[in-house]
Amino acid sequence: MALPAPGETVRPPHRTRRVPIGDYGFLSDGEVSALVAPAGSIDWMCLPRFDSPSIFGRLLGRHAGSFRVAPADISVPADVRYLPGTMILETSWGTPSGWVIVRDCLLIGPWHHEDDRSRTYRRTPNDYEAEHILLRTIRCASGEVQTTMDCEPVFDYGRTHVRWEYTGESYHQAVARAEGSDVEVTLTSDMRLGFEGGQASARTLLKEGDVRFVALSWNGAPPPTTYQDAYRRQVWTAHHWQHWLARGQFPDHPWRSYLQRSALTLKGLTYSPTGAIAAAGTTSLPETPGGNRNYDYRFTWIRDATFALWGLYSLGFDWEAIDFFSFIADLVAGEDEIQIMYGIGGEKQLTETELDHLPGYADSRPVRIGNAAYGQKQHDVWGALLDSLFLHFKAANHLDNRIWPIIDTQVQQALKHWREPDAGIWEVRGELQHFTSSKIMCWVAVDRGARIARMSGEDDKAAEWELAAQEIKDDILAHGVDERGVFTQHYGTTALDASLLLAPLLRFLPPDDERIRKTVMAIADELTVHDLVLRYKVDEIDDGFSGEEGSFTICSFWLVSALCEIGEFERARRLCAKLLSFAGPLQLYAEEIDPHTGQHLGNFPQAFTHLALINAVLHVIRIEEEHQLFLTAEPAALNAGEVLGRDGDDGAGESGEAAVHTTTAHPDDVDDVTRPVAP
Repeated sequence: MALPAPGETVRPPHRTRRVPIGDYGFLSDGEVSALVAPAGSIDWMCLPRFDSPSIFGRLLGRHAGSFRVAPADISVPADVRYLPGTMILETSWGTPSGWVIVRDCLLIGPWHHEDDRSRTYRRTPNDYEAEHILLRTIRCASGEVQTTMDCEPVFDYGRTHVRWEYTGESYHQAVARAEGSDVEVTLTSDMRLGFEGGQASARTLLKEGDVRFVALSWNGAPPPTTYQDAYRRQVWTAHHWQHWLARGQFPDHPWRSYLQRSALTLKGLTYSPTGAIAAAGTTSLPETPGGNRNYDYRFTWIRDATFALWGLYSLGFDWEAIDFFSFIADLVAGEDEIQIMYGIGGEKQLTETELDHLPGYADSRPVRIGNAAYGQKQHDVWGALLDSLFLHFKAANHLDNRIWPIIDTQVQQALKHWREPDAGIWEVRGELQHFTSSKIMCWVAVDRGARIARMSGEDDKAAEWELAAQEIKDDILAHGVDERGVFTQHYGTTALDASLLLAPLLRFLPPDDERIRKTVMAIADELTVHDLVLRYKVDEIDDGFSGEEGSFTICSFWLVSALCEIGEFERARRLCAKLLSFAGPLQLYAEEIDPHTGQHLGNFPQAFTHLALINAVLHVIRIEEEHQLFLTAEPAALNAGEVLGRDGDDGAGESGEAAVHTTTAHPDDVDDVTRPVAP
């Protein structure tokens, strides 16, 4: 490296600070989502759907596009929060000369397809819909602040650079296009816009009381042209989210805000035109930084159906539960063989490819789009489908004409294939196995089918399926339990698997069965790191990938629910508090948590995690209410040592309080099944 010349100023190299996954803010309008970094940059956004190619992809490559609004020469905000009960993100900045506040949202407005039907909506239309506008407003609260705006979209996952052109004679609106691309975005602002290559920029000095806006729009309602119009539409969007949240039923409890943010996140991951719930808003965020466990989660999994219905019904969001159920029913009606996953528009082909031009988050290659797991055989799919049909049947108290053929066909599929090996709930890409949890889900399929048949007066069919369900159960108990009475990952091994925490929650055996208790306690004691649950030990199974992975947060929340079921309430409550303390600063969760650092790993935000949170928290709260117990500490009150389990406390409830032995009702066990408690 050349030495500097005499008198030359040596500047340190510019370093881009990587944003922790859990620190991002999440925006949504029910069709498009975006991730906002604390520094004010939109680092991930795809158009025109969650699963479309990105226009801002800095999350996976620094040159793949971003959109920043912030004070000049400062990157660390004073505060980031959501406006209460909304998906509007507010970032406050303190500078030596003043304070400025930026609010970001994806606008939602009144339904406007009055004279022409929407080409994408399949569910019953609401009174509102996405306006296809990303709005960013700026207000100087005190002093004066030099503020900058830099918008540099790069279409098609960072492969196609854009060209900006003014739309008129003024500097206040421009359109970005790219040769060969159908995507077109318009930037509108009351700041003066200029261009440097593919970047549109604005610079302005704001003084106390000054306000500005910038709106990025596509294929939708006309963008605002004044701050007053922008503010009015932002308020409409805020009220929409607050009114939606008010439909839910949330307990008066210190953990209420976690339930509400989880509900908003699930609604944000719901693709409104079809009712599908995307598993996450991103692709290829790594399960291990630098590793290759990087997948595209912008699709919907059949197994999510039963968890989604449990969670949504539990919080009172029946309409959303019915929409998701209807989406699933549309997919499987008339089909003998069903896939484990589909596109959010119902697409069946989800071909997986790798984007070699992107380095990935934290240099974690490959970046994948599509997901090859869509072609896998996973035998839990029938149980997930039949359990969701059972929940819907009990909630609605009737079956429409298309449902019984689905039940009959899919029970027969479970009976046809349950003796065969599969890829399992974790979608391993190694050797197929006789996974115990897959067998349990086959039992669920036949058991729920028999229950529906019995309740529908199909007594002969019910009797036939009850016998078949018992045969499956007997096989599992003979081959899926080891010598110490613990359920194993698959037949012929003694390895543990966190998916077996679902056994008591699905009522495979009663919670007081000794095999259930031993399994839950074995997982809690042997398959955890600092109390956080691993899916399995990667050295005990050929899953087709290399490297380590973090703890799976959904499994840790399953453990909370399972501990409640077997009467280990104090341990469950402490673990739940610990898990809530791991939430990102905006109460959002990725797929995994590194148990050594607390860092969020994997795709973000993760629907499965938030569904498990809802049900774990409700388990704890309802037992507190039943036994008139009170939470002794907020999650934030735990110090770092307690959070990471380094204080020697295993979370087993050593305070001297007696364990509360109780079980929480599964929807099978109660009459009011429209409000089930679930894993």
